[in-house]
Amino acid sequence: MEGIFQNGNYQIVTNTNDMDSLDIQKEDTLLDHMEISIVEAEKRANGGLNLREFYTVYLVETKVIDDNFEDALTNSSSLWRRYTEFEMLRSYLEVTYPFVVLPSLPEKKVLYAWQKVTTDTFDPDFVDRRRAGLENFLLRVSSHPVLSKDKHLMGFLQMREGWKESIKESAYHQMTETKLKALSIAVRLKNPDKRFEEVKTYAVELQNNLNNLLRVRARLAERQYALYKLHANYGRVFSEWSAIEQELGDCLQKSGHYIDSLASVIDSHLEEEELIADQLKEWLFGASALQAVVKRQESLQVNKDDASDTLQAIYEQKDKTVQGKSGIMSRLFGSVDTEEVREMKVTKLEQRISMIQDNVKQVDDDLTLFTNKALADIERFQNQKVLDLKEALTAYCVLQFKLSRKGLQTWQHIKQCLESIP
Repeated sequence: MEGIFQNGNYQIVTNTNDMDSLDIQKEDTLLDHMEISIVEAEKRANGGLNLREFYTVYLVETKVIDDNFEDALTNSSSLWRRYTEFEMLRSYLEVTYPFVVLPSLPEKKVLYAWQKVTTDTFDPDFVDRRRAGLENFLLRVSSHPVLSKDKHLMGFLQMREGWKESIKESAYHQMTETKLKALSIAVRLKNPDKRFEEVKTYAVELQNNLNNLLRVRARLAERQYALYKLHANYGRVFSEWSAIEQELGDCLQKSGHYIDSLASVIDSHLEEEELIADQLKEWLFGASALQAVVKRQESLQVNKDDASDTLQAIYEQKDKTVQGKSGIMSRLFGSVDTEEVREMKVTKLEQRISMIQDNVKQVDDDLTLFTNKALADIERFQNQKVLDLKEALTAYCVLQFKLSRKGLQTWQHIKQCLESIP
């Protein structure tokens, strides 16, 4: 398999011999058989009166839409899940499918200072946006050709009791700790895979660009809000002025109403903007998921390099033994191995070589398999990213057009009102 980035677009060329394992785009997914939604959120509390802990739960509903679908536990279900359970599901999927650029969860709390949204995690608007983000996460996972077939995903969607226990039995916690340690290690590869080096560079640049885009949008939205609310002063002034004018009175009063209407529209406009910003943030977090896949590939590459170095060292040790070369201490004290001893050492070294060769082959096979699957999923990630960002940015343009049109109509009405004065 070969692939490169060209102008920010990853292009992948797949060997036909690998198509059986990689051609997953044609396979159906869970969403082909089931409707999945999070219909509402609810604030709850546990503990005593003095030590009450509040938390939010989300109502996950599923409904089978394919009569021939047999994988579902039931035709329809409705159950409550906490955010921590979504985190558990994602952690499990990340460990189980390390080659997948995993869909991101929405923020548990506001992460960026430039976000002009409430920091109250129980605020109804914040909770509803997070509800939409969690639903989107489930739809992403359920539409993935690999993730959607996982049995624990189905359990998360439909098992009212026992899901946590069943997923803990997979021992993913221990694997998560091992993976996190591997990801935290600064890696210096001897022969890094250029394809993944390009992916890593791209992921960092994507993250920076989206972060800057969201930062600018937030600053612009703040100023836009202040500007439109400032227009409301026109309404107050025109209303007071109209009381002392006979010929201009009606016109000033109407103009004030028009401007009040314009000032009030900014609230709903910015609410819609925040929904679009959430879509962009999903890909901001997606860039981090992309970098995590690269880190895992690098970790496997390190395993391969270490195994190869070990094998090379044993080969060199065997060569010295065969040639009868001894260590400095043996030469100093005159202890030289006999032919029989040397043969025994060579035999043991050959046995170690055989074992290490098997290990080298295993880690090489693991790296090759991971690389093929990861590149295929990166292509899927890129294709979906282009479609979603195109839709989100287009929606943002349409939203600005509507706001501008509202302003144009307002001033046209005021102009007509002024022209009608006798």
